[in-house]
Amino acid sequence: MIVAISISPSGADETGGVSDSVADAVKVIRDSGLPCETNAMFTNIEGEWDEVMAVVKAAVFKVAESSARVGLVLKADLRQGFETGQLTAKVDRVEAHLRDDY
Repeated sequence: MIVAISISPSGADETGGVSDSVADAVKVIRDSGLPCETNAMFTNIEGEWDEVMAVVKAAVFKVAESSARVGLVLKADLRQGFETGQLTAKVDRVEAHLRDDY
């Protein structure tokens, strides 16, 4: 499965943003060892249900250590019959179509 998550603390850091808290969450995710990637809006994580959800929980609770309120947006792609590697393979398939069209 692949999940895309966005964790939003309610408070702001000294610069008026939330980057410190978001960095804390991303560190938890990266330290998990699961395949992941971070972009401007989400962090994508790939793995089995239980291991991915445990990482999501740990990241949310890490942010909750410094924020009284934490928002979580989670989108999941559960696809039977596909093993790991889909985090990049899905993008590769789209890129292949784009190369064929140009």
